[in-house]
Amino acid sequence: MLLIEELKVEIGGKPILKNINMEVPQGETHVLFGPNGSGKTSLMMTLMGFSGYNVTHGKITFKGHDITYMPINERAQLGIGISFQRPPTINGLKTREIVEICGAGNANLDVEKLAKEINCTDFLDRDVNHNFSGGEIKRSELLQLMAQKPDLVLLDEPESGVDLENIVMIGDTINTLLGRSIQCQCPIETPFKTIVSDQARSALVITHTGHILDYITADKGRVLFDGVLCFTRNAREILKWIREYGYEECARCTI
Repeated sequence: MLLIEELKVEIGGKPILKNINMEVPQGETHVLFGPNGSGKTSLMMTLMGFSGYNVTHGKITFKGHDITYMPINERAQLGIGISFQRPPTINGLKTREIVEICGAGNANLDVEKLAKEINCTDFLDRDVNHNFSGGEIKRSELLQLMAQKPDLVLLDEPESGVDLENIVMIGDTINTLLGRSIQCQCPIETPFKTIVSDQARSALVITHTGHILDYITADKGRVLFDGVLCFTRNAREILKWIREYGYEECARCTI
């Protein structure tokens, strides 16, 4: 689904990502851990094709297509969707309208039905993200992704700024979006028991705290430290390691 090969990225002439190699197969959810400023969001913005993230070396392949220098709209049309950590407010554009835009290729789109599923109906006719709470912003972002139905979902800090009540709903919504369901919850040392549908979407989830793993499951975890991909294991094992030893100790390990 997604293949990243020897990727190097600069911002304003400063190296940010250094020789990144990563693969996210069809239907798998991968989690990317890392401290603030490690390059996690830069990687996601590069994958989506935002300006300012200058690829100086390497290649990004999505569904067999070289998208390294492809514009954002073509990546979205090809099947990549993104949820931002801090999306902008868009005055004059209603949430309902942006959801309809995201779902333009979805002939069976029912905005009201989708919004009802994740308790979004109250702000469908409000300007996008205007005076939204943290939980409302995250639900709005997920509503747009549900309308778009991308093959690859990029989630940047989905638990950031969200209270306990909303994070449960957000976790459930992410699992529904990805075609994954949790059958039971287990201690941190033991992975969740997960049922994955045949139509499961691929996902790359960025997290700093790891709290989102209390509500979703992942097939693999990685640590990005100072622009270098340095650690790949079971996601919950990595989270336990980080909690005990911190990110710098993870950076001592190699892939």
